[in-house]
Amino acid sequence: MTHPLLDLPPLTAERFAAIERRVARVMGTAADVIVTQGEALLPLEGSIRSAARPGATALNVVTGPYGQTFGGWLRDCGTTVVDIEVPYDTAASAELVAAALAEHSGVELVSLVHAEAATGNTNPVAEIAAAVRDHGALLMLDAVASVAAEPLLTDAWGVDLCVIGAQKAMGGPAGVSAVSVSARAWERILDNPFAPRRSYLSLLDWKERWVDTGRAVLPHAPAQLEMLALEACVDRIEETGGLDAAIARHRAAAAATRAGALVLSGPEAPADRRLRPYVTAARDAAPVATTLRAPAALDARELVAAAADGSLPLVAGGGALAKEMVRVNHYGPDATLDTVLRCLDALAGALRGAGLPADGDAAREAAESAWATAADPTENTN
Repeated sequence: MTHPLLDLPPLTAERFAAIERRVARVMGTAADVIVTQGEALLPLEGSIRSAARPGATALNVVTGPYGQTFGGWLRDCGTTVVDIEVPYDTAASAELVAAALAEHSGVELVSLVHAEAATGNTNPVAEIAAAVRDHGALLMLDAVASVAAEPLLTDAWGVDLCVIGAQKAMGGPAGVSAVSVSARAWERILDNPFAPRRSYLSLLDWKERWVDTGRAVLPHAPAQLEMLALEACVDRIEETGGLDAAIARHRAAAAATRAGALVLSGPEAPADRRLRPYVTAARDAAPVATTLRAPAALDARELVAAAADGSLPLVAGGGALAKEMVRVNHYGPDATLDTVLRCLDALAGALRGAGLPADGDAAREAAESAWATAADPTENTN
């Protein structure tokens, strides 16, 4: 008896390469794109360990937990790390990065997260990338949470190492990711005697055994299900209006959730009894997920437990944010008005159940209005 997930024809090198070309278009790049079969932390760590070297200086922009992780990897490489830390409820700025680069003239590498799904903020990559290029440093960008949720223009912005994953706005599994490598980045990596070799983290192994050989023979047994799932993610994006439409849906979902949350607790509720956006300014809020600050009188985990029934993309914050943050994910298929309204309804019910004020009708009305405005292509430009 055949099984649709088990009895599949072998994935050819030609098919593998074709999927990489389609992913490159999603990323906005003509640079080499390598699909890695593992969660996006694999190519993120591989990129840092390939480009960083002992004695060099790196600038690490920290706007959430992933920036903290990058700093640890950079230090492991023997690199001197200059951290720029900004509050998690805001975003970095090009001026802040440019000032740090001016102060530390020897910076060779800058690491940056585009959107932090864990905190709900997003950074102005185009402006920051321009400052990095003016300085002459390489830019490594974590675009795992931003790809397909907001514009990602890898080549136009001058990003040297760009990593994406399928599990967020692309609506796919966590077991497949990709990295684009610019010509400048390859030069730096080839010149780094400490870059990983004969390792799962090695970008050079991929270059020598796959890219430089014309992608004719796969250097390993491919993770077939994950590759087919990644291909299906791109299929679905194309079949539902293309990348611009996917971005518009995520923007609309985030705008609607934020608008609903702003009125959900009512204008008269004191701050300690109000659910409100975690990211202070709307311009700094990521389209892929909306983070909310729970009322001080209530543990966010309890609020989520009361609201979520397993069918809603509601989770409490991670780590130190677990008690204070509620996250509404807009990943892929969940970037719909219906999902936003159901989340707001569920949160309203949970707040009322905890004895706190909640106006579900006002929240729904605000969300519907914000969705209509954000989803109108005449109101938004990329």
